[in-house]
Amino acid sequence: MSHMSVVSDVPTVVVPESVRFRAACPDCRERFELAAGALRLAVGASRRTTFYSFTCPRCGAAVRKPAGERIVELLTGGGVRTLRLHTGLRA
Repeated sequence: MSHMSVVSDVPTVVVPESVRFRAACPDCRERFELAAGALRLAVGASRRTTFYSFTCPRCGAAVRKPAGERIVELLTGGGVRTLRLHTGLRA
């Protein structure tokens, strides 16, 4: 049987708090900048399971967006907390 589990928190790069990322909310359509600490990145085994997430500072919506290779590179390089996900077998 296959189960999705979190392997570990990947160490993040220490960066100045001034590093900001542009984002937009699909619910309220607000555009804003977020500090690395406001974002989370999950890297899965495929493109379908690799995404970043944040909470919209305007409307409070939980936002989840796909993250391709370039986005993963930018977010990890900018100090965003990253979780590596994998599928594992349980006996």
